[in-house]
Amino acid sequence: MAGLYALVTLGLTMVLGIMGIVNFAHGDFVMLGAYVTYWAYTLWGVDPLLSLPLSAVTLFALGIAVYKFGVKPILDAEEIEQVLLTFGISIILQNVALILWKADFRSVTTSYSDMSIHIGYVSVGLARLLTFVIAILLTLFLALFNRTMIGKAMRAVSQNRKAAALVGIDVDKTYLIAFSIASALGGIAGGLSSLIMYVFPLEGAQLGLKAFAILILGGLGNIWGTLIASLVLGISESVVSTYLPEGSGWASGLSFAIILIVLVLKPTGIAGTRGE
Repeated sequence: MAGLYALVTLGLTMVLGIMGIVNFAHGDFVMLGAYVTYWAYTLWGVDPLLSLPLSAVTLFALGIAVYKFGVKPILDAEEIEQVLLTFGISIILQNVALILWKADFRSVTTSYSDMSIHIGYVSVGLARLLTFVIAILLTLFLALFNRTMIGKAMRAVSQNRKAAALVGIDVDKTYLIAFSIASALGGIAGGLSSLIMYVFPLEGAQLGLKAFAILILGGLGNIWGTLIASLVLGISESVVSTYLPEGSGWASGLSFAIILIVLVLKPTGIAGTRGE
């Protein structure tokens, strides 16, 4: 679960760190990625792991459309307008999903869904282990991507948009790439979530709330802080749900408890990143 949380939060972190926008619709991009994987498996028998590129490409294209027709016009608007726009997109995507696929809980059951790997006294579900490994690999890829020319351009734009434009960086193109890659990461996260969770229209809203808790705990816009915070939340939820009476109910509210504690004790998060 920590790996899935990290993957969901990476895209959110990317948009916030580079563009300074909190994308409330990101969780719904994850939900759409889960449906792409579900229908590819149901209609054509494509293994969920093999359909991850399809989910990524589909959400990458959706990210381009949302940026061009939604986000770009309000880049210089007040923060409340940006929040309302992304929140509105979230509501639209949720209701479109409800209209098309109803509120049914769907699942993807593969030949390895019930397989486990045993190491001594520890048993790990194969699907969950694969989710964690892929999340780590994508985190490393994103860290390496930051060292490329495009990655450096994104870092420059995140630090000072006007100065970046003065030295020849195409700010609009950089924002477009960042938003689209973040959307593609959401699509991959959705595809992986279909292996270990139910697929339903409000899935993204639940994961999105946990992603915001991880953002606050890890430090706004920090990739490595996101990874550490995801581990903290994922392991904490597992321990609480396993060892406390009615633990599953307590685990659902744990992310909000973490938000309150972090905001009181260390508002800058684990990584010490200060957000305005």
